[in-house]
Amino acid sequence: MRDSTLDLVQRAEAAGYRALVVTLDAAVQRPSLRAQRAGFRMPDTVRPGNLIHHATPPPVELERGQSRIFQCLMREAPTWDDLDWLMRHTRLPVIVKGVLRADDALALKAAGVAGIIVSNHGGRALDGVPASLDALPAVRAAVGADYPVLFDSGVRAGSDVFKALALGADAVLVGRLQVFALAVAGALGVAHMLKLLREELELCMALAGCATLQEITADSITLRHA
Repeated sequence: MRDSTLDLVQRAEAAGYRALVVTLDAAVQRPSLRAQRAGFRMPDTVRPGNLIHHATPPPVELERGQSRIFQCLMREAPTWDDLDWLMRHTRLPVIVKGVLRADDALALKAAGVAGIIVSNHGGRALDGVPASLDALPAVRAAVGADYPVLFDSGVRAGSDVFKALALGADAVLVGRLQVFALAVAGALGVAHMLKLLREELELCMALAGCATLQEITADSITLRHA
């Protein structure tokens, strides 16, 4: 597995990428209920394009009584040692995605990670975990004001960007919106979506009395406690 990872890292460096993003908290994931109800199954012939030239790992033979989760799927789950190995084998900054706890954020900062992404993967990984937005303030408070903290999950409008910035994010990641826009209108659709998202953010800023991004602070919003 490390040989394949190292090959991907070297290809990214050669292609001019400026950072590596590693998801550490979702080594396993159950299919969505919608996919299960539809009977969806990934065709055996479909493989990720980046791995098409890599050998398929041999299937794991389980002994009687062993878990299909722990002794099979989790066997290759990334560890702290893997993260340390990755940072030693790349000249690019490494950013870790999937952080929801302040202590994990502190540990990653201490380990030399260049930045973190507060994300619960849109709630698709584990039902019942805290919303990314709820976890964001504690993570920011733990790592300090100068450490890069990005935000992911649930960004659907410019007002969502405003809230994330107010609660401590340096920037937000947009995933599903650009997929929808790409499916509808290709590259022009994505460009139009980004234009709309920026205009929505600017409108929200104007109505909230914030002329610059630096003026968006925690005082700009009111937290509603259950």
